[in-house]
Amino acid sequence: MADFPLFSGFVHLLADGGPWVGWIFASGVLMWGLTIERYWYFARVLPAEASSAQKEWLARTDRSSWCARQIRQTMISRINQHMTAGFPVLQVLVPMSPLLGLVGTVTGMLEVFDSMALRGNADARSMASGVSEAMICTMTGLAVSITGLYPVHALRTRAAHETELLADRLSL
Repeated sequence: MADFPLFSGFVHLLADGGPWVGWIFASGVLMWGLTIERYWYFARVLPAEASSAQKEWLARTDRSSWCARQIRQTMISRINQHMTAGFPVLQVLVPMSPLLGLVGTVTGMLEVFDSMALRGNADARSMASGVSEAMICTMTGLAVSITGLYPVHALRTRAAHETELLADRLSL
């Protein structure tokens, strides 16, 4: 364990922050897994899907009737749906991390109050562990959430942009 300081630091953070830090970490792993998968989709899968849709559209003889416009809109909507898959989960995970941190903060503060009630006084040593747990949970929740803000925004913007590009590629 001494050979892996990052792992050792995580174990200490988990031990000092309580069980909520583990849940925050799990939500962060899920958030970043979905984010990486979405970037992979935009880089690898979307170009092939857009090209296939464009070939299918250009192979049509009728591209101007009402029916053809509805087919075009369906093609665009289907690919947009593929682009935005996973967005609802990402949009829940980003604000959920600080809320989990808040729950950990409350449990840490409850530990402080319990130690004060057991001893009958406000001894700094007895309160330190609970305050530490509370602050670690808060910090971890905010850190995970902040790292997810930009990727979620960037993916949403990219999906809108790619949808516009696809609509242009499937011109009437």
